[in-house]
Amino acid sequence: MRRAAVLGSPVKHSRSPVLHSAAYAALKLDWDYRAIEVMSGGLAEFRAGLDGTWVGLSLTMPLKIEALGIVDELTPEAERIGAVNTITIREGTWLGSNTDVPAMTTLLGGLTGNATILGAGATARSAVVALADLGVSRIVIWARRPEQALDLVRYAETLGIDARGQSGPVDAALLQAPIVVNTLPGDAASHWASAVSDRTEGVLLDAAYDPWPPPMTAQWPAHLVRSGFDLLLDQAARQVETWTDHPAPRSAMADALLSTIPKQTLDRALH
Repeated sequence: MRRAAVLGSPVKHSRSPVLHSAAYAALKLDWDYRAIEVMSGGLAEFRAGLDGTWVGLSLTMPLKIEALGIVDELTPEAERIGAVNTITIREGTWLGSNTDVPAMTTLLGGLTGNATILGAGATARSAVVALADLGVSRIVIWARRPEQALDLVRYAETLGIDARGQSGPVDAALLQAPIVVNTLPGDAASHWASAVSDRTEGVLLDAAYDPWPPPMTAQWPAHLVRSGFDLLLDQAARQVETWTDHPAPRSAMADALLSTIPKQTLDRALH
């Protein structure tokens, strides 16, 4: 038996156990993967209680940045991003990596133009790196707190991006960018729904998936949506490959994920 888990708070809504369990079943591996509530400040204590059966951890908020000070080593990508969403455990050593950025670049590959990011947390930071890797040179970062936007603007500028921070009321013009990335948690972007219009032509990558679809995403043209389900599937597949050294059974994982999504919302679920 080998063990892995997704950690964070809140985490009970996570679909990661569905994806990983389907993957390990398809690979005929006797692995157990579950969701475990770990609050901010609790990662070091959680580590102290683990035995030798553990192989990996998926991290969600609020642990992605906290993990930087807990792991033994960081991949160059995780160090560059300043956030960890994957921990690989080998012979007691914790290696922190980040699969969010390659998943985002896969989903947004081929797109050009300026971008808007809603939110300024760890996922938004990954979005900045992904957009920089795709050659996007101008980004507006909207955050609920001005100081959060400013911090991320400064980071974006180190990557050669012309970035501007914004906060305050809804600005419909921001949703007219060719690329919009929503990293606000849950339905926190609901007040942006009224800003979606019949002139909306950009691609929306919405990192949220519970509840699904969020009000803003429900108004967006379905064929232009890249969902949190897309993001979750891709980064989970990369975790499976890292931990098992086997190609991820993506079809089995996608089928398992689709089985959890109400039929009336499937048009905006997987791209």
